[in-house]
Amino acid sequence: MQKLEQDFETNGDFIADLTARICASYADNIAVNHNERQNLPREAEILDNLNRILELIFPGFGTHAVHSTSTLPYAVGELLATTYISMRDLICRANRYVCRAAGKEICDCSGTAESAARNLLESIPELRESMKLDIQAAYDGDPAARTLDEIVLSYPGVRAISIQRIAHNLYCSKVPMIPRMMTEYAHRITGIDIHPGACLGKGLFIDHGTGVVIGETAEIGNDVKIYQGVTLGALSFPKDACGMIIKGAKRHPTIEDNVTIYAGASILGAVTIGKGSIIGGNVWLTENTAPGTKITIAAPELTIRKSSKQN
Repeated sequence: MQKLEQDFETNGDFIADLTARICASYADNIAVNHNERQNLPREAEILDNLNRILELIFPGFGTHAVHSTSTLPYAVGELLATTYISMRDLICRANRYVCRAAGKEICDCSGTAESAARNLLESIPELRESMKLDIQAAYDGDPAARTLDEIVLSYPGVRAISIQRIAHNLYCSKVPMIPRMMTEYAHRITGIDIHPGACLGKGLFIDHGTGVVIGETAEIGNDVKIYQGVTLGALSFPKDACGMIIKGAKRHPTIEDNVTIYAGASILGAVTIGKGSIIGGNVWLTENTAPGTKITIAAPELTIRKSSKQN
């Protein structure tokens, strides 16, 4: 303790000066300071809610205790009530941030938050049906898969898709910030980057998944299979008369039903890949394809040299 006091006496001017400089930097109001401002949604709070929703979608696969048939309704009711109250508060805070940034004095942040939270929870039965088809597609499409339970517990594609489907519901309710925070969390833990605005069909299988990127305005049909390293991205960004990027314009591909896209392929721009098409590995594609098209690149020429060393 005495040494600490001596150190502070020696370095007090340094600490005081640095404190003043740091506090002065907070005064510029450039997105990195929210002291004395609206309390923003915190990642830890969002992840708590996300884990509760995943528990409702995949009961018995999370951290909560397994319940009997007789106690299950009580457990589900408790999860729903806790999640509803917490999500309503988080969404309201996110809404208020946007309203303040836009200079709105009067807005219905609480009402829109209540509607969005309720809509999300009411979508859980539908989300469960979609995820059942995704899990079955993974089982049917991967010869290494042993059980459906193994897929739920361990496949990064299933985890990324399930989180994106939750985030997409909030995105469609125009909830700010929270959907993107959810999908970026999924990106961090799986290596799969799916924007919450992307529309995913049913029976989607992302095999391996590392490096997959799916942009905001991408649309994916039913029974689509995507391998690692695939990009469904934008070729260019439309700009307005002032040279500013136009937000929300269609700029990513539409993938119709029963399409397979192999590893490393890049499909860019607002193009349509016709139903039943096969896009080979490492293909670079920027134009529409008719249904049933198969696109591959020429096999590379290999140079094989034998070692001059003798064993």
